[in-house]
Amino acid sequence: MNQLEGLKQFTSVVADSGDIESIRHYAPQDATTNPSLILKAANLSCYKNLFESAIKYAKKQGGTHNTQLVNASDHLAVNIGVELLKNIPGRVSTEVDARLSFNRNLCVAKARKLISLYRDQKIDKARILIKIAATWEGVKAAEELEKEGINCNLTLVFSFAQARICAEAKVYLISPFVGRIYDWYSQRKSLKPYMVNEDPGVMSLKKIYNYYKQHCYQTVVMGASFRNIDQILALSGCDCLTITPPLLNLLQNTFGNVERKLSPLPKSLHQPSPMSESEFRWEHNQDAMAVEKVAEGIRQFAIDQESLENLIAKNL
Repeated sequence: MNQLEGLKQFTSVVADSGDIESIRHYAPQDATTNPSLILKAANLSCYKNLFESAIKYAKKQGGTHNTQLVNASDHLAVNIGVELLKNIPGRVSTEVDARLSFNRNLCVAKARKLISLYRDQKIDKARILIKIAATWEGVKAAEELEKEGINCNLTLVFSFAQARICAEAKVYLISPFVGRIYDWYSQRKSLKPYMVNEDPGVMSLKKIYNYYKQHCYQTVVMGASFRNIDQILALSGCDCLTITPPLLNLLQNTFGNVERKLSPLPKSLHQPSPMSESEFRWEHNQDAMAVEKVAEGIRQFAIDQESLENLIAKNL
């Protein structure tokens, strides 16, 4: 048995890709997208009709040039999501514009708009996860959306404080970024020889997973942003893992047993009182890695969103 099939015995495998052919080939349960992946997908020939459809939709809606840019961008993200859903049994994650990450009300409004666009294409909200950066405002937006039955994927999770407020807000799913945590530490201190059990990204996700299970939080933990298959296999048993096509390919072509590394702990602990905003901001601020990586991630997604809009602008 190859390691991809072995991993699927313990963990729900999610494709971190907007490429339809990759989705079909690796047969994941779910798929995730973000502005970077949408930008790449927009340049693929197989998505040309989806791109043109988004342009047509924006022109029909009218409004200012900026309004048309936003409408085309949102429609394209949904078009790609719909196409991915044709090839997976589960859900697709569609991301809220990163430039709204510090505005609760605008995050909520954008999420509702995306769900409405999916509804227009006969896709039930039960198959969608709205992806929002795990800022304080983003988590509060997700908390409001969850109460409306709109499930959310809180992304760019780097600190334990972020993970805790997400669970306390009862969000559906979080995405801790294992590889980017590893990147930050490897640039600042020697991690050689590499030992996966000492990988700070792996250790961070294990801590979050164990805390959630011990305290009986229902929020799903989905590890993301991997740099090698050792990180992935060390987290076998995690609720979900979202994996890029190159690493899916490596797992598919590597044979051997896969052992379950994470399992829910039998002892349950009392859930603490929810963190206040000031407590969260202080605890998150104490983690220099998390502060830097969240800000960097939001900036990069915003840059890719602007690049996508520039591409769209040429066709409006």
